[in-house]
Amino acid sequence: MFIIFCNTVSVFATEFTNESLNYVITYKWGLIHKDSGDATLKLTNNGDKYDIILTGKTRSWADNLYQVRDTLRCTINKNNFRPLSYTKIAHENGKYSRDEITYSYTGSTVNGLSKRYRYDKEGKLNVTEKNLSGNGTVYDMLSVFYYLRTIDYSKLLSGDVVKATMFSGKKVEQLTVWCVGKEEIKLRDKSKRDTYHIRFKFTQEGKKKSSDDIDAWISTDASHIPLLVVGSLPLGQVKCYYVGAR
Repeated sequence: MFIIFCNTVSVFATEFTNESLNYVITYKWGLIHKDSGDATLKLTNNGDKYDIILTGKTRSWADNLYQVRDTLRCTINKNNFRPLSYTKIAHENGKYSRDEITYSYTGSTVNGLSKRYRYDKEGKLNVTEKNLSGNGTVYDMLSVFYYLRTIDYSKLLSGDVVKATMFSGKKVEQLTVWCVGKEEIKLRDKSKRDTYHIRFKFTQEGKKKSSDDIDAWISTDASHIPLLVVGSLPLGQVKCYYVGAR
């Protein structure tokens, strides 16, 4: 196995046109297996930058169990794919939170000023700040998905892996990505697509696993659209199916 750091990996595609990708979110736990939410991933060209926004919400039946209204935003520099800012706004089960990261660069060092907004039990808004730091290539949970679409996965089929640093809220994590192989999958409209099956592993210092692995299946054509993403929850499993662009 050979480790490839994100700034040296082969690039498959370097530019994105404006796009809006739609997903259906399915929740499975025991006998429950239902469409529980919808998400839209939108990219807009803005001069020398990309503005990206991901919105997700639960459907009415799922609102009664655990209502979710989440919005993730980030801005990326087109030339080098460096993220400039990241925001996560979450309204989950009646609770509000907001995370903001502002990036700055000095040589190979990447700094992130993280601001976290939370309400306490008395309803008072508390703001905490933390300085995050990493070397080389650093991403967040939104910008990394677009960088991963630029990778030439045919070069990873031999077992090579890609590694990058992740800023996640107040944590610095190590992301490891590898290609499980090429697979044909069936979409919600029953059409079949050739994909690269990739897997994400998240660890912190000391290589302690910080969250469950995520599996994704991306198209093998030049667009490298994520067609299916599967992750685990404390109870059950969630799947995000691509259902078309607009």
